[in-house]
Amino acid sequence: MTLPFELQVGWRYTRAGRGGRRNRFISFISGVSILGIALGVAALIIVLSVMNGFQKEVRDRMLNVIAHVELLDYAGDALPDWQATAARARQNPQVVGAAPFISSQSLIARGDAYRGAVVRGISPADEAQVTGLGAQLKDGVFGLLQPGAWNIVLGAELARQLGVGVGDKLTLVAPNGQVTPAGVAPRLRAFNVVGTFSAGHYEYDAGLALIHIDDAARFYRTGGPTGVQLKLRDVHEARRVAAELAPAMGPQVLVRDWTRSNATWFDAVQVEKRLMSIILTLIVAVAAFNLVSTLVMTVTDKQSDIAILRTLGASPRSIMGVFIVQGAVSGVIGTLSGVLLGLLVACNIDVIVPAIEHLLNVSFLPGSIYVITQMPSDPQRGDIIPIAVVSLLLSFLATLYPSWRASRVQPAEALRYE
Repeated sequence: MTLPFELQVGWRYTRAGRGGRRNRFISFISGVSILGIALGVAALIIVLSVMNGFQKEVRDRMLNVIAHVELLDYAGDALPDWQATAARARQNPQVVGAAPFISSQSLIARGDAYRGAVVRGISPADEAQVTGLGAQLKDGVFGLLQPGAWNIVLGAELARQLGVGVGDKLTLVAPNGQVTPAGVAPRLRAFNVVGTFSAGHYEYDAGLALIHIDDAARFYRTGGPTGVQLKLRDVHEARRVAAELAPAMGPQVLVRDWTRSNATWFDAVQVEKRLMSIILTLIVAVAAFNLVSTLVMTVTDKQSDIAILRTLGASPRSIMGVFIVQGAVSGVIGTLSGVLLGLLVACNIDVIVPAIEHLLNVSFLPGSIYVITQMPSDPQRGDIIPIAVVSLLLSFLATLYPSWRASRVQPAEALRYE
């Protein structure tokens, strides 16, 4: 099948690299434009893949400690019947686990060291159903949390800050004191440190302590669990499931998913990713609009060719199509090359980064500063396809003005001095 002459001529102009110094210079500028588009697209894919990797890594470590959805009493009191609440929640097909809990801000003291922390009362047997940390420690440290034993498990960083280890005692100070004839006195209780945990997330390692739920109910005087934790089949469905559970739970129960419990972090990551996308898209735009200069130079150089085509019967629309094809081909080559390069680097970043670190004798993510010591990467189709589409669209837009200028060339004026 014979291709339209617009495609043939446009493709020939794209490949033109010989025929004089001027043609070679135009070909060089065209190559630079293609390279710029490829590098811009690749940079955008690599950066977003690394950001996705960090987001996934931090999210997984966060969800190793907290539940996907929490059901709480609006007044902050004990749920009237947490078993019935958990049973209603389990009717949703996405819910695969439920466990009661009590959570309260408290002050932990050890000698002269004081630290504020969230103390969570848990049921060791049920905790394994809702958090990864509970599943990991069920038969180990969590087994030492017995009702009435007044034992406590600390985050590793919190234990380090307090200077305590297994077998030491510390004092827990409740936020609400008790009224005595002498006034309000703080409510204190000694606890035995029976273990530590490391979730890999500094916020929880330095600010979370776990005790048995029965001890928590007695110490905080709640009379029972103040909430129910839920685990879902798909963590990404947390917002939708929370919205579905809210009407079924009734007006006295607050339904809160993990994205709202950590709204500051979740929103900050989304804003950062959006801004980074805009900044790097500008790089692609600059490279794409370099095609304008390439096509303008080509139009100027090929005016006699344009005039001859016009005298042979080519319409202005056909002339415009020739140069749109030339610019579009450059955009397609640059975009596809950038996508392939970006995916190649993003999928092998766990090999490339260590090689660079070994070559330069540096560490990009030192363990003494960052919890994550390896560069993560998570290329996602939802990022790559829009990047490619935007790059192609910008390349196409960059061809319109030079192509329109080419269609306005008058044969008589172009051939006057030929």
